[in-house]
Amino acid sequence: MDVSCLGQEEVQLALFRNSKKANLFADRVFNSFDLKRNGVIDFEEFVRSLSVFHPKAPTSEKTAFAFKLYDLRGTGYIEKEELRELVLALLDESDLCLSDSTVAAIVDNTFSQADSNGDGKIDPEEWEEFAKKNPAALRNMSLPYLQDITMAFPSFITRSEAKD
Repeated sequence: MDVSCLGQEEVQLALFRNSKKANLFADRVFNSFDLKRNGVIDFEEFVRSLSVFHPKAPTSEKTAFAFKLYDLRGTGYIEKEELRELVLALLDESDLCLSDSTVAAIVDNTFSQADSNGDGKIDPEEWEEFAKKNPAALRNMSLPYLQDITMAFPSFITRSEAKD
């Protein structure tokens, strides 16, 4: 592997401080970062993708990124089963264990708040409204230490357009 690229284990260790435990959320983040879909993340992909996790990144970017993470099957909607799978993955990553009934209550409560048209799925607009009313839904979308990095190395901040 090219030393200027990161594999899934390195990214998981950098972002989640764990490289050995399988985690759906970490897998989704890696796949979202791997813009070229080649199984590794080069520096440009890493910086561009990581910018959404900066504490000062626009909430709209965090909301859109989170929606893509939660839309496991790529249907353009978040369905109850997808949300349940990710809630379980986030709990596992945090070493928390909740009963099945508590997880079901979290998913049901989220859907009762977010699925405003009652069609059994959350579309991007519904997700955006839900995130505005429930900022905790985006809590995992900010990595506070990125603020420290950009303060220590201001020249590290770059703005560039994605190349075709």
